[in-house]
Amino acid sequence: MTKTILITGSSSGIGKATAKHFADQGWNVIATMRVPEPSTSANVLVTRLDVQDSDSITAAVGTGLERFGRIDVLLNNAGYGAYGLLEATGMDKIRRQFDVNVIGLLETTKAVLPHLRAAGGGTIINVSSIGGKVTFPLGTLYHGTKFAVEGLSEALHYELAAIGVHVKIVEPGFVNTDFGGRSFDFTNDESLTEYQKLVGAFLTRLATDGDEPEVVAEVIYRAATDGTDQLRYTAGPCAAELLAARAATDDATFLGGIEAQFLERI
Repeated sequence: MTKTILITGSSSGIGKATAKHFADQGWNVIATMRVPEPSTSANVLVTRLDVQDSDSITAAVGTGLERFGRIDVLLNNAGYGAYGLLEATGMDKIRRQFDVNVIGLLETTKAVLPHLRAAGGGTIINVSSIGGKVTFPLGTLYHGTKFAVEGLSEALHYELAAIGVHVKIVEPGFVNTDFGGRSFDFTNDESLTEYQKLVGAFLTRLATDGDEPEVVAEVIYRAATDGTDQLRYTAGPCAAELLAARAATDDATFLGGIEAQFLERI
């Protein structure tokens, strides 16, 4: 039978590219997003799913199963980046960052697990980031969530092996998406003058060319189909270069290099 993937955050960027890639390979695709967009593809179901809305998660899983009869792969892709000064950030923003990037991922996973268990197997792929292995200034919240995704995924891969489910982590680097736009939430308070040179240095370096989302989609497809127990997949040359540098150096050297990129501008 034709396999089915459910993807969160499919309206743009990595999610949209991945939905297209899987559909082109003949898969059924449940492409979910907060505001559904029309689709004319017979093997693509576009439906609403907001990872902060429990009812929408349940409904999307149910609608997908009703349409295609099965879910073989879950791609937890929905997320965004909250950056900025912790001192200036309200608790509502702090909670939202973790609700979307961590709690929503866990709740969507829980909604799909009974079906994977009944089927005797499947795959869950969680989109992490190089930001789950290395950090940059002003990324306390975003990096906190991606480090959490790394840890929970690694622990889950032991747990879900008991029901034949593979857990995979995909780690993109800088990707040419709207991360600097609607998927980026920056908080500053110019009255906190002591931080402003760091803020300026960070924003100057924010415009960095990256890999195309289609590159990440291809890695996600490999993770879904390679039939191995491999846990982590580096997605794209940008990620490979930075993660290799992190693995090859001690904390003092690597952190010193990051500081040199930002703090020397202050």
